[in-house]
Amino acid sequence: MKVQPFHLAIPVQNLEKCRTFYRDILNCKEGRSTDQWVDFNFFGHQLVIHQKEGYKPTESVTNPVDGHDVPVPHFGVVLTWEDWHSLADRLKTANTKFEIAPCIRFKGKVGEQATMFFKDPENNALEFKAFQDISQLFAK
Repeated sequence: MKVQPFHLAIPVQNLEKCRTFYRDILNCKEGRSTDQWVDFNFFGHQLVIHQKEGYKPTESVTNPVDGHDVPVPHFGVVLTWEDWHSLADRLKTANTKFEIAPCIRFKGKVGEQATMFFKDPENNALEFKAFQDISQLFAK
């Protein structure tokens, strides 16, 4: 089955600060834009940040998962094992503040995965993960 890209649009207060984060920190290629919104190629998917006057970022809540407090809501992508490690290294070099530092979750169990959580400048939580065995993505 061929996976089609998803589309996600999120509100932001500071368009330029978020534009810099997604473009320069995550290396997302910028697409169309106006003075109110910017499209990004978010690892093959379409992410749009929309500047919204008066928008107040919300504080996320957490849910316990495998000994970590996982922020919810969150979004992100599943990368290849190699791409995940490259991104983790780049984020560490950029002194990213991690909500959950790069680690291996469910070690030795079904669904073992590399994961990391961090927030964008507007408090949106992002998770990037990878599986050595991608067939375990939905394994029980």
